[in-house]
Amino acid sequence: MQSEQLTPRRYAEVVRNTNETQIRVSINLDGTGQQKLNTGVPFLDHMLDQIARHGLFDLEVEAKGDLHIDAHHTVEDIGITLGQAFAQALHNKAGIRRYGHAYVPLDEALSRVVLDCSGRPGLEFHVDFKRAMIGSFDVDLTHEFFQGFVNHALVSLHIDNLRGDNAHHQCETVFKAFGRALRMAVEPDVRAAGMIPSTKGCL
Repeated sequence: MQSEQLTPRRYAEVVRNTNETQIRVSINLDGTGQQKLNTGVPFLDHMLDQIARHGLFDLEVEAKGDLHIDAHHTVEDIGITLGQAFAQALHNKAGIRRYGHAYVPLDEALSRVVLDCSGRPGLEFHVDFKRAMIGSFDVDLTHEFFQGFVNHALVSLHIDNLRGDNAHHQCETVFKAFGRALRMAVEPDVRAAGMIPSTKGCL
């Protein structure tokens, strides 16, 4: 009797400790959207929840950072650590769709996210936020989060807010669309039969 070949569990946990932040991230790409988030930045917790729920990823993020200065290091380093965990969880990327895209509206706001699990980092970020702060959250940190993610997840990521008058709505549509696009990209492609989705034979 031949033994069944088991698909590797698409899960990873990464710990990142620096003089500025102490972060632990775990992600299960084949989850159900469960999350446990404690970043010290409430609005970022809300946005990470969007990634988990709309990506159907089980996500845990525990972070302590130098918030007495500002949230910059914490938000950026969470993006870095999440990117590292994502890359580890994907293994060699065999059998995935590789590409993902999503349009997401929220009232007057509409955002589009397109990504490629290419093995190359790249970010095109085009969001003209209508105000500089969402509560106590500096909207500039949204770019820093995604830059940290792509640099370590090694994905090409295009983010466009197509319209919006409310900065909260603009940001939320970006994170929801990111979760949806990421979910599409990492889903198994039943026609690929475990093949690497690249003519190079690797990603």
